[in-house]
Amino acid sequence: MKKYLLDAWEILETIIVAVAAIFLIYTYVAQPFVVDGSSMQPNFQNGDYLLVDEITYRFEKPERGQVIVFHNPQDTKEFYIKRIVGLPGDTVKVDNGQVIVDGQPINQSYLPSGTQTPGNETVLLGKDQYFVVGDNRLISYDSRSWGPLNGSLIVGVVRLRFWPLNELHIFTYPYATG
Repeated sequence: MKKYLLDAWEILETIIVAVAAIFLIYTYVAQPFVVDGSSMQPNFQNGDYLLVDEITYRFEKPERGQVIVFHNPQDTKEFYIKRIVGLPGDTVKVDNGQVIVDGQPINQSYLPSGTQTPGNETVLLGKDQYFVVGDNRLISYDSRSWGPLNGSLIVGVVRLRFWPLNELHIFTYPYATG
């Protein structure tokens, strides 16, 4: 009987440690997210499963070209996925189908050739503000609609697409440079 109690205690102990580890990783290190919608096509599809790194931005600032997950500025219970094109202190101009940062068109090699960015605006980003857009520029609801993104709303950077398996991909950055 004593052996069975020891075995049961070891199993319970293992389960407690596993649950605690999963909770800590999920809360502070990385989280899975599912892409909902088509605003990031052609690079991300509806239903893609992603792993979002939540720890990097505790030590580094976000970079232009990174794909991030963040809380919707108008409803923080929702999450969005977009690409950073403007950093704090940048002047971002959307004009004639181009994204221009500090007077220079940015390299957007992650988009299909000829992709246009609708809109006509100029925004000077504040100390902790980012300009984010979807890769599917024609339909994306992004900074062109609701303005700069406050850095405090950023959850993390997309590091891995793990589903569907035939689209498995590790993302390295930056994709775009000013």
